[in-house]
Amino acid sequence: MTESIYQKVEAISADPVSQGMSGGISQPDDLRHSSEQSAAAEAAPLSVPHLVLRPGSAWHLVDLAEVWYFRDLLFSFAGRDLKLRYKQTALGIIWVILQPLMAAGVFTLVGSLAKLPSGGIPTFVFMFASMLAWNLFSNTLGRISTCMVSNSNMISKVYFPRIILPLSITPSTLVDFSVGSCLMAVLMIVYHIAPGFGLLLIPLWVMLILLTAVGFGMIASALAVSYRDIQYILPVLVQTLMFASPVIYPASAFKAHHPALYPFFCLNPLSGILTAFRWSIFGKGSFPLEPLLWSVAAAVIAGLIGLFTFKRLESRFADVI
Repeated sequence: MTESIYQKVEAISADPVSQGMSGGISQPDDLRHSSEQSAAAEAAPLSVPHLVLRPGSAWHLVDLAEVWYFRDLLFSFAGRDLKLRYKQTALGIIWVILQPLMAAGVFTLVGSLAKLPSGGIPTFVFMFASMLAWNLFSNTLGRISTCMVSNSNMISKVYFPRIILPLSITPSTLVDFSVGSCLMAVLMIVYHIAPGFGLLLIPLWVMLILLTAVGFGMIASALAVSYRDIQYILPVLVQTLMFASPVIYPASAFKAHHPALYPFFCLNPLSGILTAFRWSIFGKGSFPLEPLLWSVAAAVIAGLIGLFTFKRLESRFADVI
């Protein structure tokens, strides 16, 4: 293994006789002879491997070889997370479809009453596409922020790379996103919306959304170990961020009504990604190049800061949690 948060040290022998003879301690000849005879009479005990774990450098953000070695554990955690969320529910995984559908229906009603523009796209389909991308971000961020506290017993007793826990959240949220995408395809057929070549860029926007969510989520999960207030503050911040992002309205509408505030609006890292996500699906409107460039930079910065914060505080998890 390379230099990870836990550095492995060579195994040390548990044979006291061999340690005493190799330690350079002088013994009387008769005692040495008798000890050698007793050691030869009995089978020499095998060396018991000892594993010493100690903090490594926080500048080494991630040990890919170690993560790959524990890949089975990562997928086990992901499968457990997916099963537990819908265990003992009457509808099961159907909730993956119902949640964005109900949210899109409510926002469609609100948008109709408030006369919110939808950029020439049917309001319900517009809202559903927005909620599809937003739920990927909010669900990933929310689950990662609580993954350390919810697995406190395991962290304090068993060694494994702690970064496995936040990374194991993304496969389950991607499953939810995939199911919702299938319903999105059905809605596009019903509303006679033909996709364009921009649909090929959807995986790129999904990757940026996940990178942003994982970065902020690792910061929140690392801080939540010491400050449990994070689990109460974060849902409020996420809800506020949703209305400050172009989820239920297009960014062009904000620019038309508040041109002076639009540069500050684009500082939201999700502004460019959500607009590009809808542009790839519907092919309408202008491509948000400048906001998207900032969103890409913000996603990379959030990912790096999240990794550094997580690795910096990782050595204290087992003691504090």
